[in-house]
Amino acid sequence: MVAIYLISLIGLAISFFKDRQKTVKALTLAQKKFINMLPHFFLMICLISVSLFFIPDTLIMEYLGPKNQWHSMIVASLLGSIVVMPGFIAFPLAEILVSKGISYMAIAAFTTTLMLVGVLSYPIEKKFLGAKMAIIRNLVSYVVAILVSLVIGALYGEI
Repeated sequence: MVAIYLISLIGLAISFFKDRQKTVKALTLAQKKFINMLPHFFLMICLISVSLFFIPDTLIMEYLGPKNQWHSMIVASLLGSIVVMPGFIAFPLAEILVSKGISYMAIAAFTTTLMLVGVLSYPIEKKFLGAKMAIIRNLVSYVVAILVSLVIGALYGEI
C-alpha cells in the first residue's frame, strides 16, 4: 500500500515540475469531484451499516459463511450480479464481511461479479450492444468472476 502512495507522489511531483498550472488545475478538479462524491459515499455507507445492523450475522453466515465454500461462492456471485454499487463502497463492505468471517472466495465472487456482471444494467446494454452481445458479455463476465474467485480461494487455501 505504501508503494502505491509513493508512486502517486512521485508521479504528482513529476507532473508538477513538468506543468505546474495543469497539475494545480487537475488537483483542483479532483478535489471538487471528491467533495461532490462525499455525500453519496456517506449515504451508501449509512445504508450498508443499517442493512448490516438489521441483517443478523447468523443469516449472513448461513448463506455466505465458510460451512460450504461452493454454496457461499454461488450465492455471493448471484448477489454481486444483481446489486448495483460503486467500487468505493463495495470494497469497504467486503472488508466488513471478511471481519465477520466470510471467506475470501465468496468476497472475490461478490466483488468481481459486482464489477463485471450487470443484471440490472442489461436493458441499457441490450439497447446499445444488442441482446445477444449483452448476454454473451454478461455470461463471459460471470464465468471470469467464478474463475477469479476460485483462484482467490486456492491462493488463500480455502479450497
